Amino acid sequence: MNSYLNKTRPLVYCPGCTHEKITKGLDKAFGHLNLPANKTVIVTDIGCSGLFDTFFNVHALHGIHGRALTYASGLKLADPELNVIVTMGDGGLGIGGAHVLASCRKNLDITLIILNNFNFGMTGGQYSATTPTDAMVGSDFLNHAEIPIDICAVAESAGATYIAKCSGHDADLSQKITDAIEHKGFSIIETLGMCTGRYTKRNQLTPKTLDQMINSLPERSGVIEKNQRPEYGERYRALAKERNTFPEAVTIEKKIDLKNYQRQEVVILGSAGMRIVTAGDIVCYAGLCAGMNVSMKNDYNITVLRGQSVSEILISPERIGYTGIESPTVVLALSDEGVQRRKKIFATLKPDTFVLKEKSVSIPETSADVVEIDFRELKIKKQDWALASLGVMAKKEKAINKETLNHALKARFNEKVYQIAMETIEKMT
Repeated sequence: MNSYLNKTRPLVYCPGCTHEKITKGLDKAFGHLNLPANKTVIVTDIGCSGLFDTFFNVHALHGIHGRALTYASGLKLADPELNVIVTMGDGGLGIGGAHVLASCRKNLDITLIILNNFNFGMTGGQYSATTPTDAMVGSDFLNHAEIPIDICAVAESAGATYIAKCSGHDADLSQKITDAIEHKGFSIIETLGMCTGRYTKRNQLTPKTLDQMINSLPERSGVIEKNQRPEYGERYRALAKERNTFPEAVTIEKKIDLKNYQRQEVVILGSAGMRIVTAGDIVCYAGLCAGMNVSMKNDYNITVLRGQSVSEILISPERIGYTGIESPTVVLALSDEGVQRRKKIFATLKPDTFVLKEKSVSIPETSADVVEIDFRELKIKKQDWALASLGVMAKKEKAINKETLNHALKARFNEKVYQIAMETIEKMT
């Protein structure tokens, strides 16, 4: 049986560290399975378990702490033929726990070997997510206030299809790793081991006590029948293959030729519920109908039904490299919340900047050309103020005109909504 171990890089674990036995057990498993080295990859992160990728003559990917499963998932989806094995310590397990849960749910054909030695051995022996409550570790009393996680129990509830727990000193370790790799789907094998450099200096732990710990827990030794389902990658590709209709890309053809058009920067200042983003879309569509380059940035709260709503639009005959507003040519001030969000711009506006202000809105002092409109007096609903403002812009040919606005509305809306929108626009034009 061939060995996959890198002879130029000898194992460098602390004397008595269980990681060495697990490394050799994984090597034997590779040999049992006769895995092609060019189709096998070990993915690791930080810690002593992160040394695994240097010890084998297979592909390797070494990443940041707790994130190994994210890289492994990408590799497996990109190349389903790869044999992907992840080694992770209990430190990485705690840091990247959400990724473990996601992997259990997805059921990609990846094998995760958790090397649980009950502490952060590399960084000083601090407590980890699996440290026993009564252990003495480098982080003083902190573990005494918590209980250790049983990752196998968590993995079962999260949907893992194969789970095993064993001692890293188990005589059948290589066979158990082999069984986990052979499983079609996400498999976890948790190995319990000794960190002689840190943990066992303050805590009595031997291969015999490891066996006692395992015997005191529910048996975890293979396939979880209740969680059996198709492997994620195969299921994903099958579902994707069934799809034969896809949303068509929205295309806006050039309909209008605008002569001597100059770059326009439009800022719409409003509040949630005023359809500010929709108004921004329409301005962009108007620019596209004229063959211009456009960009739009929006600013609104994570509570999308409350607070400011700001849209910043660039329309330019030249390609847009930087999407920030530098010198607004049009500002629509439709709510105090929106104005407060961008109040500093008013002091920088030029005399030829067109500002449309709703009568009820207060704006800072500015040298810009300000036009005030009382939308309430015109019996226009607040949610239509932004749309009505576009009608004013088109009438005064500020950034857009009636023709580009009309084409934009037709491109953006279906016939029914277009007619409703035109009723509001016509009140302003």
